[in-house]
Amino acid sequence: MSRVDLVTGAFGFTGRHIAKRLLDRGIQVRTLTGRAAPPNSTIEALPYSFDDPVRLAKSLEGVHTLHNTYWVRFDHRHATYKAAVSNTRSLFRAAQAAGVRRVVHVSIANPSENSDLPYYEGKAQLERDLIDSDLSYAILRPTVLFGDRGILINNIAWLLRRLSVFAIVGSGAYSLQPAHVDDLARLAVEAGDHDGPQVSDIAGPETYTYEDLVLLIRDTIGSRARLVHVPTPIGLWTARAMGLLLRDILVTREELIGLQRNTLVSQEQPRGQIHLSDWLREHSDSVGTEYISELALHYRAKV
Repeated sequence: MSRVDLVTGAFGFTGRHIAKRLLDRGIQVRTLTGRAAPPNSTIEALPYSFDDPVRLAKSLEGVHTLHNTYWVRFDHRHATYKAAVSNTRSLFRAAQAAGVRRVVHVSIANPSENSDLPYYEGKAQLERDLIDSDLSYAILRPTVLFGDRGILINNIAWLLRRLSVFAIVGSGAYSLQPAHVDDLARLAVEAGDHDGPQVSDIAGPETYTYEDLVLLIRDTIGSRARLVHVPTPIGLWTARAMGLLLRDILVTREELIGLQRNTLVSQEQPRGQIHLSDWLREHSDSVGTEYISELALHYRAKV
């Protein structure tokens, strides 16, 4: 029998890249998803069944490695951090009941169970649950991801293409270490082949201050937008106003605070190989030409 791996959200940003690498290796891919499968997809698509432990465990039967990318970016209606933690715990229990050999769990750089930011607190709690379980595990902690359909870099470019003034919140001296999503996918697939416990940051080879990142994007796409520094409250108010116009959530207070605390950098040697500067040059004609809406991707378009 050929190997079967399950990727949660295999039609989304991160999951799609992991699934492609698995398929390219001849591994069958199954997914749990809230979306309809694309036409002609070879991936077996099953719905999330977090409220039905028996059905959830059955969906994991015969799975060699569970690649878990499931999470929520912010609280929205029923999709809250609290629910995401509970659902992921159900997924881990189902994996153990189904006899899954390995779990590769996508977390976040610099999680902390003592954080006052629910995103980082929840991620840390789930890491602890997985470490304390009987499951073989790898925990991957990406900083911030870029690549095809990556929201952050794309939407910064979209704004720079359309606005004459771009707001930098605070000093702009806080740092990011962007990693390409395909580097994460490569390392996730490799982690699925091993047995021992692994906890690794996934960071790219370049580190930027936020202001330097915006300048790089601006100059690469040929924007003439002027950068201005604004206090955090004004930055958040502006982001909310833009979000109303776009029918989306541009950035949250929690994301901004995490960014300003330098949580999107790693103290480890970078495992990513793809340079953001190279990628931007290669995609300078396309990045930011279309706005990518988080709400449209995960809520309004959800089936």
